[in-house]
Amino acid sequence: MIGSTDPNLGIPCSSKAADRSKPKRLYQVWKGANRFFCGGRLIFGPDVASLFLSTLLIAGPGIGFCLKIHYKIKEDDDDYGRRFAHHVVWYSIMAVGAFLTILDLMFLFVTSSRDPGIVPRNSKPPELDEAFDVTTPSMEWVNGRTPHLKLPRTKDVLVNGHMVKVKYCDTCLLYRPPRVSHCSICNNCVQRFDHHCPWVGQCIGIRNYRFFFMFISTSTILCLYVFTFSWIIIIQGKGDDILKAMGNDFLSDFLIVYCFVVIWFVGGLTVFHSYLICTNQTTYENFRYRYDKKENPYSKGIIKNLKETFLSKIPPSMNDFRSLVQESEPMVVESMTSNPEGGIMNLKEKIDIEMGAKLAEENGFRLPEILRNLDYDGVDDNLKSRDEEGRISFDPYFSAEQDEAILHVQSSVVEDDTKTDKKVDEGSISIPSTTTQL
Repeated sequence: MIGSTDPNLGIPCSSKAADRSKPKRLYQVWKGANRFFCGGRLIFGPDVASLFLSTLLIAGPGIGFCLKIHYKIKEDDDDYGRRFAHHVVWYSIMAVGAFLTILDLMFLFVTSSRDPGIVPRNSKPPELDEAFDVTTPSMEWVNGRTPHLKLPRTKDVLVNGHMVKVKYCDTCLLYRPPRVSHCSICNNCVQRFDHHCPWVGQCIGIRNYRFFFMFISTSTILCLYVFTFSWIIIIQGKGDDILKAMGNDFLSDFLIVYCFVVIWFVGGLTVFHSYLICTNQTTYENFRYRYDKKENPYSKGIIKNLKETFLSKIPPSMNDFRSLVQESEPMVVESMTSNPEGGIMNLKEKIDIEMGAKLAEENGFRLPEILRNLDYDGVDDNLKSRDEEGRISFDPYFSAEQDEAILHVQSSVVEDDTKTDKKVDEGSISIPSTTTQL
């Protein structure tokens, strides 16, 4: 009806329909947890705020190092000839430090603002013919939006002569291609998923792994550079006592301690990812599948692995976040959810129960905990079997012992009724019929 309103929200239905019919940019209706800037041109993770902390941890010591060298040049009291050559050397050292700092920040920003290789979601589960064209020994099945269609949880794919299992993603409604994994933080399936880096605030995947490695390796070089020249500044300080020189130069002391601590972290990451690149592994694969203990189906040799990481062409993004799309109607995904008792509860039923509990609490009536955890599965089946077979169906909310007790009582009642009927029948035969004569 025109002009009708939504009873729950109080919003005119016509205006809601008009909003849905109006095309929007893909990034405006994106179902992942990403955050977009500059009209969808820059994509970040949900924890993009950590990018500012990482920037401060890099830029702060870099600026402090450049300022220290500038003050050292000003404090030089040698003659003009030596001072000029001395200045050239230290200005060059300062320029290299500033360049490494800027380069490190650039790699950080590119890694964080780039699409890591997000796989587009499906609006519906795979088709029927595709679902049955699967060779898998898996006994787990997935019920999607079509209850009559059963999808195997995993299926086998041949990769470089090795059989690899790929899993079905309940969120993206697709079978994840090899080396694709779903990030629970960004809520996206990512190609060649490595890990979600909290310092970068983004997933690390096939499209930004190269820049991530350059970021951590540049951070390692920068820490070594600042650590080394901070020691040189202290050693060349006034006085022959190093401890006394360190007591008079707090900025150099801070840079030495800071770089010594950080280098263990970024240096260790650089060494670890260098090993992963040479063996063509990801962090996720290394911890989950342990390819160091078994054959890796993706390894092509050290040289080819290095070429694949640094010299291969980066694949284009599979999503055009600035494209115009039509906002679809909200849909309910009826996936099967296991309850703590081992039964299966439909997601829609689970939502109905939770909403009922919420409404009861809002009205001042708190639903008991036992009623929230009831398992309603199989009730309809029991009732149906009773109607068709004529047997006694047990209440699913009783235990096995209670069921046996009920069976015994009901059997006793049936036997007593049978005996009573039998006695009555025998008595009716032995008693002669009498008639009253008038």
